[in-house]
Parts: sequence; structure tokens; C-alpha cells
Amino acid sequence: MEMINAIGRRKASVARVYLTKGDGKIVINGKELKDYFPQTHIQNKVLEPFQTVEVENMYNLKVNVKGGGFKGQAEATRMGISRALVKLNEEFRSPLKSKKFLTRDSRVVERKKYGKPKARKSFQFSKR
Repeated sequence: MEMINAIGRRKASVARVYLTKGDGKIVINGKELKDYFPQTHIQNKVLEPFQTVEVENMYNLKVNVKGGGFKGQAEATRMGISRALVKLNEEFRSPLKSKKFLTRDSRVVERKKYGKPKARKSFQFSKR
């Protein structure tokens, strides 16, 4: 098995994931997983695909992620990992699909409209 690559997206984040056989080392933008995402719940979000298909500590990951915030980046990485695992083994598709890790979450921030302070918020109405 050589290197398998996949792309994951969420909000404004794009993650390029490179999967190789190894001992479970995860490097994101040149940093360890625990250094790049210090919060444990975000780390768990990144590791969910491996736990779903029960292949923890079998593959090394190199991830390049840009754009958005830490949560969007974590979910983009999760989607990229899931897609790479499906490329590796087609049997992983159904458990990952049932947890919706292969579905692109298309929700993005709504644009601000003119005449309003935010996207939907209006100024206080005064009758007279």
C-alpha cells in the first residue's frame, strides 16, 4: 500500500489528507494532533472515523488544512480521513456513511444584507 490522498471540506475549511501504513502518528500542518487541536473533544472528532471502523494506530496521517476555524478544520479533516479509508477498503463505506462522515455539510455563514446590521437582524422598529 502506497500513499492514499483525499480531500475533506466544511464551512470555509479545506483539508488534504495523506494516509500511509504506520503506527498511528497524526501530523496536521507540521504539528502533532495534540498540539494543533489542544481540546480533547476536537481531537475525538478527528479520530472518530478510525474508531468507527476499528483501525486505530494502524495508519499514519499527514494533513494540510487551511481556512475557517478549529471546528471547521477538525470536521473537514474527519471527512478527508473517512474518504481516504473508503478508498483503502470499500467495506468501510457503510459504517462511515451511517454516521454521515462522508456527507459534505454544506451549511455556511449567510451573507450580510444591505440596510441591516447583520444577515437577518433588523434595527428596532419605531412607528412614530
